[in-house]
Amino acid sequence: MLDQTQETLCRDHDFDFSDLTALFINCTLKRAGEDSHTDTLMDMSREIMRKNGVTVDSVRASAHHIAHGVYPDMTEHGADKDDWPRIWKQIEAADIVVLGTPIWLGEKSSLCQQVIERLYAHSGQQNDKGQYVFYGKVGGCLVTGNEDGIKHVAMGVLYSLQHVGFTIPPQADAGWIGEAGPGPSYGDEQDDGSRAGFANDFTRRNTTFTTWNLMHFARMLKDAGGIPAHGNSVELWNEGRRFDAPNPEHR
Repeated sequence: MLDQTQETLCRDHDFDFSDLTALFINCTLKRAGEDSHTDTLMDMSREIMRKNGVTVDSVRASAHHIAHGVYPDMTEHGADKDDWPRIWKQIEAADIVVLGTPIWLGEKSSLCQQVIERLYAHSGQQNDKGQYVFYGKVGGCLVTGNEDGIKHVAMGVLYSLQHVGFTIPPQADAGWIGEAGPGPSYGDEQDDGSRAGFANDFTRRNTTFTTWNLMHFARMLKDAGGIPAHGNSVELWNEGRRFDAPNPEHR
């Protein structure tokens, strides 16, 4: 899975990432048990993290019953079943969250959009500093497909993650797309026995950069105790507003 350059990068350094936890959420439309090209690309990033001591966990969204809605637990709002609260516990515990998605009609998958909507459901929650609950977490995304759109998809995913409070490092996205139209997808075995996309240096480099940047930023944030709460604490803002007297000149 990793080439010599990637193995060397994992070996020749003195960083310590052993207390970090990463969660990869695969938003493929394929059911559990079916091969996922998105999962195959995510394997490269997961392997880099594991080789550096990061505790890695994975969720395939399609293997769970995630109810539609924008509340933390939709069973409290009419849904018969909702697996999201269990997934949320893994997200809550993670320092790094990576969303993986295929491209369909130039967009992220419907499951990826649903996961983002459910992340947004927690936007009213706060951490122990009174900040939004995602402050101190790092986010990224990996994209696969057979059509143009990696940057467009990444733009929407990364915007959504930062909007709810994730920190987005530089170069926090990577992907692979094959030739436009029908053809092999990432990781498919080809006639010569090779795997589609594995030799693509652009994808391998960008996935490597993305993974290391996620680890570096998670390390920096954890060592710093998160993001300073001055000027971004919902709790302090609301407390201050209680003492703001109305200005009669501003009507």
